[in-house]
Amino acid sequence: MMDAEELLRTIAQLAEDKKAIDIVELDLRGVIGYTDFFLICSGNTGRQAKAIHDGIVEGLKRERGKLPRKVEGSAQTGWILMDYLDVVVHIFTPETRSFYRLEQLWGEAPARAGAERPTAQRALSRSDS
Repeated sequence: MMDAEELLRTIAQLAEDKKAIDIVELDLRGVIGYTDFFLICSGNTGRQAKAIHDGIVEGLKRERGKLPRKVEGSAQTGWILMDYLDVVVHIFTPETRSFYRLEQLWGEAPARAGAERPTAQRALSRSDS
């Protein structure tokens, strides 16, 4: 079974693999009760946002047998939300992300940019041993 931090790292790596930009992880433990983390990222276009979504869904299904509990939004709306319970993924186009400003809305939550975290590959290799 995958813990929340390992799930977060894996999702972030899958998003990076599809060239997601501006990946930010918000640690919401102790802030809200319905999830541990938000992963927020962007694709340059709606098509790229959809590709990031597809890459995460397919990668987690293939590697971990895990599907999102719920998916809302679409590439056309500029915001796709994927609920993996412990991690909620928000994939935006840049315009939609700047409009909703989730990072500012949840400003009290500790944030970490994508480059500041260990890679999912290291997490995968630890859990497979």
